[in-house]
Amino acid sequence: MKKKIIIISGDPNSINTEIIYKSWKNLNKFKRKNIYIISNYMLMKKQINKLKYRINLIKVKNIYENLSANGLKILDIPLKFDDPFNVSFKSSSIFVKNSLDLGHKLALDKNVKGIINCPLNKSLLQQKNLGITEYLASKCKVKNNSEVMLIKSKNFSVIPITTHIKLKNVSKKISSKLIINKIHTFRNWYKLTYKKNPKIGILGLNPHNAELIKDSEEKKIIIPAIKKLKKEGFNINGPLVSDTVFINEYKNYDVIVGMYHDQVLTPFKTIFRFDAINVTLGLKYLRLSPDHGVARNIIKRKIADHSSLTKCIEFLHKFK
Repeated sequence: MKKKIIIISGDPNSINTEIIYKSWKNLNKFKRKNIYIISNYMLMKKQINKLKYRINLIKVKNIYENLSANGLKILDIPLKFDDPFNVSFKSSSIFVKNSLDLGHKLALDKNVKGIINCPLNKSLLQQKNLGITEYLASKCKVKNNSEVMLIKSKNFSVIPITTHIKLKNVSKKISSKLIINKIHTFRNWYKLTYKKNPKIGILGLNPHNAELIKDSEEKKIIIPAIKKLKKEGFNINGPLVSDTVFINEYKNYDVIVGMYHDQVLTPFKTIFRFDAINVTLGLKYLRLSPDHGVARNIIKRKIADHSSLTKCIEFLHKFK
């Protein structure tokens, strides 16, 4: 039996049904056959009708039911709504958390390759400073904050050491231990997947690395972490200066590690746009998501770019 791919439809108030439909139409029958969508059946049906798409939706009870490729298989999650493109915050929040919980449960099944969650407004999780990466890491009981948010294009990736926290808290959050734990998680996955030792560049926190003054985070936290990792055989270099590294120098590395979310994601998205996927490492399973948001400003306009979701599906299909 071929392993399944689970797609979580995510935020009801989004372009997600559109990109799921477009990705589905872009796949061959072999790949369609093993995909199951966690969503609300009636929501998807009404959204697809509004968008005037033609596709067969099939409500299923589990991932071992209806193994055909003739329709989009839906694992139905309850959802209260009147307008299919304007679902209340309360209903959306309950729906999203129930969807993620089912996705987590199914991902633990040995016959599942991994899960892909479509974009959602993180406020729906109703937990302070918590994104999907942290939500699923908590469910997987990940120790030492060693889970990793990896934003990946074909030949290059970035990792933020801290993710969804305020900038004023970044210097308090980072530590040599945290940096070391996350880089270990990344290298273990990279070597297992690509059979080689990755070239890692790590950024400083401050402008011009604070000129490496004695009390800087570079001197106290980042350089000690780099020295320890080098002693362990890591191919790592830094601290690199973040205001110039993405001009050309990044091409010398397989991954650039930054200290906070926008330090690496802003230049990465500027360079690669939708040619990227978001991968969470360090969980008990592979979790991916498209590298963009819910795009409420273009809901119902049928102009959403599905390429990042399609790349997520293609990426998972490569794994046995």
